Amino acid sequence: MRIHSAVLRDDCYRGELMTLTELELDESALRDTELDMEIDEKEEPVSFKGVESDDVISLYMREVGGIPLLSAEDERELALALREGKAAKSRLASGEPGPDEQEELERKVEEGDKARRRFIEANSRLVISIARRYLGRGLPLSDLMQEGNLGLIKAVERFDPDKGHRFSTYATWWIRQAVLRAVADQGRTIRLPAHIVDELNMLNRVSKRLAQELGREPTNEDLAAELDMSQERVNELRRLGGQPLSLETPVGEEEESTLAEFIEDDVTPTPSSMASEALMGERVEDALESLTPREARVLRLRYGLEDGEDYTLEQVGEKLGLTRERIRQIQAQALRRLRHPSRSRNLKPFLN
Repeated sequence: MRIHSAVLRDDCYRGELMTLTELELDESALRDTELDMEIDEKEEPVSFKGVESDDVISLYMREVGGIPLLSAEDERELALALREGKAAKSRLASGEPGPDEQEELERKVEEGDKARRRFIEANSRLVISIARRYLGRGLPLSDLMQEGNLGLIKAVERFDPDKGHRFSTYATWWIRQAVLRAVADQGRTIRLPAHIVDELNMLNRVSKRLAQELGREPTNEDLAAELDMSQERVNELRRLGGQPLSLETPVGEEEESTLAEFIEDDVTPTPSSMASEALMGERVEDALESLTPREARVLRLRYGLEDGEDYTLEQVGEKLGLTRERIRQIQAQALRRLRHPSRSRNLKPFLN
């Protein structure tokens, strides 16, 4: 089964394609796309062999590799057939055409569907070429290709041959946007806002370009100057661009340990802290037993030593049937007695 067969239906991209600008591409955007394509042509030619071991992916790549490319005249003829097919479908939906006209309109709809299918199949190699550039960003090649196919369908539906651009130039922008949006939404364990992803993509492009121009990896200072942003912002973007590590990541030459074994647990008490806390509790109880039962009860209630809750003077007074002022006096007297060296000596090791 062809991977793209499921995306050839008219309804597959409506509502499923990520949010992209609904405005027509302006001339500057298309010029940027053409420039990017010129740069890409200098890279190593795309090979479809051994990209993924999956038999379905390999079969698909071999299949699309044998589909002939379209000439400029082919693109124009297919675009016009697709345009006529859309118009015919709208005419049929109106319910106005007679039997003779309906047959002709149905023929044009069928021709339009064939044109759409041929457009998509002939440009599937373009999708693979673009999708491969985004490997290693959290999504497998099959997912990147599927998202790219959705962008390709969007380009087919909106292509206007009268604008004078080749379809590959126009489609590259839509395919790339679809793939980038998928990487931003699905490629990370922790999703980043779209504007942060855009800044990271720009940072990566500039970093690659400067590395070629300078013959070395650009510093944060180089990037900040080129992008007209502060070094602090460059540092922050690079930090956000990092991938989270799994606690189960193997560590060591023989990979017998995991990363989790080397991270300190600052939540679970250690045996020494538990022993120290138990000893402190015993010392506090010893000190309270040297007070009168009323004084000890007041301090336990005021400092949460009875049930873990700190009570106000009024609340303690209500429990003991005394006034707020009397509770304050008892508390002050009890604290003075505890400060006596004979009682405070055993508590000093725990004061820090």
